[in-house]
Amino acid sequence: MEALLTELTTKLKSAAGENLKAAVLYGSGVTGEFQAAHSNLNVLCLVGSTGSDELEELHDACTWWVRKGHPPPLIFTLDELRRSADIFAIELLDMKHHHRMLLGEDFFDGLEVPMVLHRLQVERELRVGWLKLREAVLLAPQRKSAHLGIMTASISSFSALFRHALLAMGHAMPASRRETVDAMAKVAGADPVAFHAILELREGKRKRSSLDIEATLHGYLEFVQVATNEVDRVFGEAKKDG
Repeated sequence: MEALLTELTTKLKSAAGENLKAAVLYGSGVTGEFQAAHSNLNVLCLVGSTGSDELEELHDACTWWVRKGHPPPLIFTLDELRRSADIFAIELLDMKHHHRMLLGEDFFDGLEVPMVLHRLQVERELRVGWLKLREAVLLAPQRKSAHLGIMTASISSFSALFRHALLAMGHAMPASRRETVDAMAKVAGADPVAFHAILELREGKRKRSSLDIEATLHGYLEFVQVATNEVDRVFGEAKKDG
């Protein structure tokens, strides 16, 4: 991973020159939860200008990075990033808490994330995520592999949303997915067994053959439903009080 990040940084700097102000690694590559089979290396680049010429200069480096199996870097100017904090509150708060500078000065200290809008984004995205999960199960082929794929593909997103929901409800933000699941289980009164099983599978600590996939899917859906409803209840009470 280190060699890959070094090569990316070199390519970006060579291509963009002085227009590249900073590059930052965020996500599982920083939190210690990176799993090569399931995770991506996420990078944000801070640039001085985002005109067509400047973007074309980064084409080869970004194409190379995507061919390595990672999403293209996010490209922002500092002003754009600051003005985006109201609509990307979850993402930017995550970056503030967990990031690693690959190039340039750390600009996150001066980045303010509006927490009222953070709560609104958490509430909406958690409900939307729950609806999309239902839709995926409705449309999935009646095969265990499809149901397992739904859970392994969505668990990172739900873990992130649960982590931010806990923060918005006044709890400490857990450091890991497992801690997040356990904390949400305690707050919502939900059974975390299904989420634990999928996390263990992703981490290589459990074999697929040991998993009752349909029972796990039942528990997974129930956990998401109970947690989402509890977040809605707490946020609803806060709105009444406010």
